[in-house]
Amino acid sequence: MKKNRALVFILMSFSVSAHGAALPGDAAVGKKLHDANCTACHTDSVYQRKDRQVANLDMLKNQMKACGHAMNITLGKKQMDDLVKYLNDTYYKFK
Repeated sequence: MKKNRALVFILMSFSVSAHGAALPGDAAVGKKLHDANCTACHTDSVYQRKDRQVANLDMLKNQMKACGHAMNITLGKKQMDDLVKYLNDTYYKFK
């Protein structure tokens, strides 16, 4: 019985870490992009408020595009992936 529990725990651990790895991007680079581009308009509290409007990864990506457009900031796909990875890993935890 203990072997079964250990196996289940190990399999669950792999599925959680595999999911996090499935999202492309480098969170460390994303943090640098965030600090350089996003904090001019708002603090981290915008991601933590209870009534936040972003409810999934697609909405997060769309919001980032809207912010970039409003601030006249153009990010490439790799940079967007890095920023999404950072924001999701740090605040949103979308699957």
